[in-house]
Amino acid sequence: MVIGLVLTVTLVAVEALAIGTVMPIVAEELRGLELYGWVFSAFFLGNLIGIVLAGGALDRMPLVRPFAAGMGLFALGLAIGGLAPTMPVLVLGRFIQGLGAGAVSPTAYVAIGRTLPEPLRPRMFAILSTAWVVPGVIGPSIAAVVGEVLGWRWVFLGLLPLLVVAIALALYALRTVPDAEPASSEHQAAANAVRRLPNALLVAIGAGILVAALTAPEPLLLVGGSAVGLALLLPAFRRLTPRGTLMLAAGLPAAVLLRGLLTFAFFGPDAYLPLLLQDWRDTSAALTGLAYTAATLSWTAGSWLQARRIERVGPTAFVAVGFATVTIGTLATMAVLLRAVPPELSIATWAVTGLGMGFAYSAFTVIVLRDAAPAEQGQVTSALQLSETLGTALGIGLAGAFVAAAARAGAGEALGVALAAVFGLGVVAALAGVLGARRLGTRGSGRQDELARARDGVVEAPAEGHVAAEPGG
Repeated sequence: MVIGLVLTVTLVAVEALAIGTVMPIVAEELRGLELYGWVFSAFFLGNLIGIVLAGGALDRMPLVRPFAAGMGLFALGLAIGGLAPTMPVLVLGRFIQGLGAGAVSPTAYVAIGRTLPEPLRPRMFAILSTAWVVPGVIGPSIAAVVGEVLGWRWVFLGLLPLLVVAIALALYALRTVPDAEPASSEHQAAANAVRRLPNALLVAIGAGILVAALTAPEPLLLVGGSAVGLALLLPAFRRLTPRGTLMLAAGLPAAVLLRGLLTFAFFGPDAYLPLLLQDWRDTSAALTGLAYTAATLSWTAGSWLQARRIERVGPTAFVAVGFATVTIGTLATMAVLLRAVPPELSIATWAVTGLGMGFAYSAFTVIVLRDAAPAEQGQVTSALQLSETLGTALGIGLAGAFVAAAARAGAGEALGVALAAVFGLGVVAALAGVLGARRLGTRGSGRQDELARARDGVVEAPAEGHVAAEPGG
């Protein structure tokens, strides 16, 4: 089971991280630059739906069924992407991939919880995290070589034989994983996931309509579609997150919203870094691979440094420093747009951005687990993941609107202006995160606060704006 799950997670990670390296080659061959952002946004929107579907199914049937369905969809998406004759077909394939990939992590976590003894679980979670780190280091470079030597289609098709082996191992082992007890808290969590499904679908549909409207050339479609998308997206998002999230209320709501802002600020420019280097600066895909690898290594280093110092410094400080570092790295990477600046500088500047992500990303989870009551941790961590995925999809989608406008303009300098807008948007979002970090509070761990209040005989009211998630949300 361990080998099968780790191989599956590794292959999903390789594909997710490698596609960005070859996307400029894909866009040129399929003549679909205006849909560049949709290739990424479609994956994350499908992933959002897949996670909720899998979460609701894992406790109502044997694990092998939702996992097999998810991996079947992921393999189908790989085949569609590798054989895609046009960019819209590739976008469809990526959506199906995301839908299937959404079953991987929930299945792995549930299988670990049901089969491994508690002392071994942290080690297994660390192994699964490493399964993402290693592809982040070598995946982009391998994709660059494959894309330039064999062709970009093999970045998709080449994974299919390996995926079959990984799926076979995992399915064989998952057959023996026991089912959950109907009265267990896990069963209740699955029931909650089923109730959240309609709102999750509304979030995904609303975000999809919004992204489509932003890339539309007609003003009527842009305005009307944006209004419809927001009308579907915002109420559903509000119902799935702690009360006050959209207003950046202090405490948990601010943590949920700022996590989405962080992924918005990073992954929007990150998706278009290959376009900057390969199309605008006319470099090889290998340089893009090196920049992505550097960012992965620095992200990992930042995460380790944060983990070692967070008890002393506090998570709020790391979030603020992380947003500031992302701002500096993104702004420095914008300099590569200038012809006088060596494009190789992007390796160092994007590594700075990755370092900022390492500082801030995990700190949000610490804040949520610190401030949420034990009975609310599942709901709030689910909201955190929703905000993260939505922030990624919207960041890439909004950046795609700039690139689509440049593709319609057709002028040589239009792409440079669009890329400046993409990275500028990331800088603005990161700066907003620096300011918003003040709303996170500076409390110690929830357990330490509880002990201190018990010792002093003090009963405190919740901090202003610090409220629990809505029931069922």
